[in-house]
Amino acid sequence: MNKTKNELPHHCEDCPSRGKGIFCELEAMALKDLDQQKVVNTYKKGQTLFVEGNPPYGLYCISSGNIKITKMSPAGKDALVRIATDGDVLGHRSIFTDEHYQATATAIDDTVVCFIDKSYIISLVRKRPEVAIQLIEKLGRDLGASEDKIASFYQKSVRERLAELLLLLKESHGVKEQGRWKINLKLTREEMASIIGTASETLIRFISELKDEGLIEQEGKTLFVVKEKELINQASLNY
Repeated sequence: MNKTKNELPHHCEDCPSRGKGIFCELEAMALKDLDQQKVVNTYKKGQTLFVEGNPPYGLYCISSGNIKITKMSPAGKDALVRIATDGDVLGHRSIFTDEHYQATATAIDDTVVCFIDKSYIISLVRKRPEVAIQLIEKLGRDLGASEDKIASFYQKSVRERLAELLLLLKESHGVKEQGRWKINLKLTREEMASIIGTASETLIRFISELKDEGLIEQEGKTLFVVKEKELINQASLNY
């Protein structure tokens, strides 16, 4: 029987994110052992998984839903770092560096997350090279994304960064509808502005410009990518 969105995954083999995460290479017996170790939790919109500055107790694997990762700025404001979604893991860096959490994780919508104790994860990595390799690859992707974001801040205008963000959201949460891409993720304008490092008023102005030029459309609070190639040009991307 197929799992519906946000239904509790009692078995890892039946998880809706099976094949996306760091445990996808484990064979059936190892997955059954993991089943016995994990704790499945549901989070409503606005509920927090962990808080910046707290010690890490384990790893979080997202079965379904979306979670925002925020860091406190020197001015005392939350800065949105990234959006984690189905198949992503959280807390892994703090586990292996033995540091406190460097950010806060908060559910954007109804989310199902599996929690796995720190000691079990460390023993699993020692026994299962395939999990260690997946974690290394995950850390590498995270580092690459951070480097790309830093480069974007220094090299691109706000308009270019907005276009790039819309394309990234289209890739991660886009749903094709009638020849256009619906961004199926509810972010506030403040959250979007935080991601690209600008003021909400500036973000809204550039969204209006992109709408006037026919590159995107808006219905209510939902944005649609209409002209992807033109948006790629606006973002100064080479793909």
